[in-house]
Amino acid sequence: MLSNPSGAIAPFMSSPSRLAARAFVLAGAALFAVAAAAQSPAPAALPPIADFFDNPAFSGAELSPDARFLAVKVAYNNSRDRLAVIDLAANTIKVVAEFAERDVNRFEWVNKQRLVLDTTDRARAPGERRHGSGLFAVNRDGSDPRQLVSGGLSVQNSNTKLLDANHFLLTQMGEQNSDYVYVTAPKWADTGKHEYTNLMRINTLTGRSETLPRPGATFSWMLDSKGQPRVATMYNENRESVHYLDPADGTWRQIASFDAYAGGKDVFTPLEFGPDGTLYITTQAGKDTHALHTFDLKTGKISAAPVLALDGYDFSGNLVTTHDKLLGIRYLSDARATAWLDEGMKKVQAQVDALLPSTVNLIDVARRAETPWVMVRFYSDRDPGGYALFNTETGKLNPIGKTHPRIRPAEMATQELVHYTARDGLSIPAWLTVPKSGRKNQPMVVLVHGGPYVRGGDWGWSADAQFLASRGYVVLEPEYRGSTGYGTKHYRAGWKQWGLAMQNDIADGTRWAAAQGIADPKRVCIAGASYGGYATLMGLVNDPDLYQCGVNWVGVTDIGLMYTGGANYFSDISEDYKKYGMPVLVGDQVKDAAQLKATSPIAQAARIKRPLLLAYGAADVRVPLYHGKKFLAAVKETNPDVEFIVYDDEAHGWTLPKNRIDFWSKVETFLGRHIGGTVTTSTP
Repeated sequence: MLSNPSGAIAPFMSSPSRLAARAFVLAGAALFAVAAAAQSPAPAALPPIADFFDNPAFSGAELSPDARFLAVKVAYNNSRDRLAVIDLAANTIKVVAEFAERDVNRFEWVNKQRLVLDTTDRARAPGERRHGSGLFAVNRDGSDPRQLVSGGLSVQNSNTKLLDANHFLLTQMGEQNSDYVYVTAPKWADTGKHEYTNLMRINTLTGRSETLPRPGATFSWMLDSKGQPRVATMYNENRESVHYLDPADGTWRQIASFDAYAGGKDVFTPLEFGPDGTLYITTQAGKDTHALHTFDLKTGKISAAPVLALDGYDFSGNLVTTHDKLLGIRYLSDARATAWLDEGMKKVQAQVDALLPSTVNLIDVARRAETPWVMVRFYSDRDPGGYALFNTETGKLNPIGKTHPRIRPAEMATQELVHYTARDGLSIPAWLTVPKSGRKNQPMVVLVHGGPYVRGGDWGWSADAQFLASRGYVVLEPEYRGSTGYGTKHYRAGWKQWGLAMQNDIADGTRWAAAQGIADPKRVCIAGASYGGYATLMGLVNDPDLYQCGVNWVGVTDIGLMYTGGANYFSDISEDYKKYGMPVLVGDQVKDAAQLKATSPIAQAARIKRPLLLAYGAADVRVPLYHGKKFLAAVKETNPDVEFIVYDDEAHGWTLPKNRIDFWSKVETFLGRHIGGTVTTSTP
């Protein structure tokens, strides 16, 4: 039993009797049904907003290395996330970690006996949080709990000094056969510049730790399949270098260096080590799309032939391995899938897909399985998904839990990947979500992803798009030029095109949907967050005939402000990115000054006449509140139809369910007023 000094929070369970009281025998085929324990409400005319934007009821599951136990993270009705362990042989469950004022966040198995976890506080927005994530370890039966890293919780469990809060779990599995894990400790200069990140090895039983030698100003670390530090990545101004710790002589050596922003033909990204020590990387290798290759650590050469290349997509994914064998490769094309190299796993995939024919089914295996259990993560465009266990001997599938149990897939919309041609001939992918009311002449929301130099989405359930579709709106989400994941040509075509060709792609998609008869051209609204908020404002500037209204949350309102910030507002955009990245990707503050002014929503605010809904977080350090306030002052001079919302203590997006529900209820009312879906109001 942990002591609970005055003012402290005792983590885990306060007594064995309380543990026993929470344990229960799992009945029937379902091993774990806490996420569905509460009765679902009777069908209603419309799914409530909270069904889409509440926190997940079930948000993680991991098999132990021997596949005899399953660790799960569960909550219901926005209660605190707890960590429980299921004994798969005995069909029993025990809560092994819970906190009165915290939520279990990330967790993983240290070995077949022990787990490590950190925490968050989902009841407080970022601006309210005053503590770090901490780090804790506990045995699978709830015994021997130990705090390893400070984080606002005070636990008296040893005389070992806790690491300070600036230490974070390195989420790479390694061998999972010792009592050790690795934590990273970033070092920041007084100016806010990141100097380097230390890697520390910590014993989860004793709390004792050691700092490992680093080859220089290391930014990130990679372990090999044995759980040993093997690769370190560094940045010096605009140069990225990759270093390898040679096990033959124990010395670090540089194996690559390239421009971190402009790239080049020899650029690669270390992905993972295979069980045999092979380093797998992603690289362009002279092609348009990035593929999975191997890297010869002796010769410094990239394999001529790819291990896996995807037609029309950059490779993104990971290896699926046991401790001694590469079984397959997980990848993302339009949807996620696995290319199995192991014949046995191919058969297992076919069996699971036959049992779950309407979902993507991702199979995870244990490192050293002693039982026939594998874990299945499943989802679809209409189903938020969940977890199940599959027995490879009996062929039986046992449900564990669903992430959003109140969502009824039959009530959800379908999603598809479409392509349209931009005015300059570039093919633009886009995600089209079609409401149950059909795909002919519907009101439409053009939902623009943020980034912008990221991939916007993939096939699967999206709370934002599905909520809008449930209210009668077609949702179009363009992967405009500059989006990653679709090849280098598509990505580079977006450089220095904020408000220009990138904006044209969005407008061309809107016109395409109208020409196809999908969208009613007189009932279209543009919306988005971050860069998507910027594109919303520029859409109303450039194409006022296309859009009846706009919704911008946490959106950039002036590129110049990204360089200079604002009075009394801190931005987390690094000085190196401002100096080397933004001039290449966004625009040079001096050389492109005229372009940046012409594509500034603040400078062009007088041209925006359509109704606007604006929302910002007061604690946002990516796009500080100053962006919203300065734009509001400018646009209100000529546009009286502007609603402005500030969520105190929220940052770059809404972390609290109450704020997500409030925001989207306001969006629903706003859209209903200006482009009118099937309804204009609903129950939270």
